[in-house]
Amino acid sequence: MIMQPPYRLVIVVRADPVICGHSGEARNLAEAALARGFTDIRIVTWPIDRLQEAGLPLKPLDSVLPYSPGITVERPDPVGDYKVPDGRYLAGITGRLVELFTDGVPTVALSLYLSPHTTAVTDAVRIARATGLPVDVTTVAEAVGSDVTGVVRSCIAEDRFGAAAQVLTTYLSNDVCLAVSAYTRDLVVACAEEVDARHGTRFAEQCRDRIGISYPAIDTRAYTDLDPDAVDDAVAARGLERDGYVFFLSRLAAAKGVDDLIDGYARSTAANTVRLVVAGRGPEEAELRAYAAASPVADRIIFLDDVDDAEKPLLMAGCAAFVLPSKPRPEFVETFGIALVEKMLAGGGPIVTTETGGIGEAVGDHATIVGVEDPDAIATAIDGAVLRSTPADRARKAEAARAYALQFDRAHVLDGILRQLWTVQGVTAIGA
Repeated sequence: MIMQPPYRLVIVVRADPVICGHSGEARNLAEAALARGFTDIRIVTWPIDRLQEAGLPLKPLDSVLPYSPGITVERPDPVGDYKVPDGRYLAGITGRLVELFTDGVPTVALSLYLSPHTTAVTDAVRIARATGLPVDVTTVAEAVGSDVTGVVRSCIAEDRFGAAAQVLTTYLSNDVCLAVSAYTRDLVVACAEEVDARHGTRFAEQCRDRIGISYPAIDTRAYTDLDPDAVDDAVAARGLERDGYVFFLSRLAAAKGVDDLIDGYARSTAANTVRLVVAGRGPEEAELRAYAAASPVADRIIFLDDVDDAEKPLLMAGCAAFVLPSKPRPEFVETFGIALVEKMLAGGGPIVTTETGGIGEAVGDHATIVGVEDPDAIATAIDGAVLRSTPADRARKAEAARAYALQFDRAHVLDGILRQLWTVQGVTAIGA
């Protein structure tokens, strides 16, 4: 599936250096688009200082890998003065999109996060068309977890009909509407049904008819065919041994269940033979470090806050088990589980996780599932993975998990998005 040039892809997102799977997804879709013949790829996002001020977990700036030539990251300056605190930045992004949409280049505009990125895209399209200049833009909006749990559901809980209607109407105004998992799609529909029941609107029917599934795009090549010596070197550089640690890597937030992992690890027999490594940054980092320090196995727990994109797959491949005991929270539910797919691609020890949100779609039958907030079950699963599995059994399971995870390759995901777009628009500008 090759585009006929010239063709531009604009992705509006919270991009690197945010530690978030969907920021990485933007990079992966951009890189895949290069191979599909897009001649101009722009990631339009926020200034670094604004991301820092928002308290988002960021990667160390010097660890962010460069984008390939042909991909431009734009961080528009705010418009106006300090008296309009957040609107200034959104105005900067929207204004830049208007400029990109009115220069005559056929463009696909993809927004990740409905609020505020899809709002910026739809406003920019409306404004661009109002200028009378030539506009050739098709739009794709992808709903991710926090769109629903942090925006739509909170609007419903607080009976803020106008805000919920704004998000849903903006979403449905796009040419293609996507969700990152079937769980996310069903959650959007359920929220729309509740809005309809309260206010007599007809959002749910439109959502059921129009929302497709597009799983997060992952650079599978970064996690497969790893050099065993490189794995050993990376593990040793952290003072660890291959198969000598249980590994967690994700945002350090309440919904990720790190407190349950610490308790489960402390209750496991395996804690006598393997260490627990918790890698990541996030809003709960200080609290979790303190919680671990009070654990009876505090001397066996290591926190890492500087694991970069190159080191991540190596540490995944070297672990005895990977544990992500996510749990539903009012502010966030795991709508997919990108880190779990990355781990399946990298190999290494078994995965232990919960069946929260869309995690089941991410792992299929290739993980040990434990109950939510169940440290005893986590302890049993860790012991099973570390103490009661043979190397041959682990290798077999790792191979099957990798084969399952390859479906999330970024090129395959991008092709799926393009097929949905062309089906809706009747576009034929594709060569084989």
